[in-house]
Amino acid sequence: MKDNHQDGVCLKNYMEEVVFNYIDLLIKDSPYCTCPLCRVDIAAYALNRLPPKYVATEKGQVYSKLSQLQQQFEVDVTVAIMKAIEIIGKNPKHPINYK
Repeated sequence: MKDNHQDGVCLKNYMEEVVFNYIDLLIKDSPYCTCPLCRVDIAAYALNRLPPKYVATEKGQVYSKLSQLQQQFEVDVTVAIMKAIEIIGKNPKHPINYK
């Protein structure tokens, strides 16, 4: 998926970056598959349950990064990803022995 550009300004859902960073931290302790297909499915599941955080300027990106420090934000992202890991892990879109 590409970022959307309009007159030289890039629009991005910053939550995607946050989710993939958290997946890297949380999935390493998981007993489930960590292949790229499962990781993307986990991200999609979690992102569909979290509010988007769109940014259009560098200043907006800084503001969004600061909001990550809020404890509730961190809890919400962690819970959504942990649930996604469990659901996707128990129902992968590929054979169990795939990698």
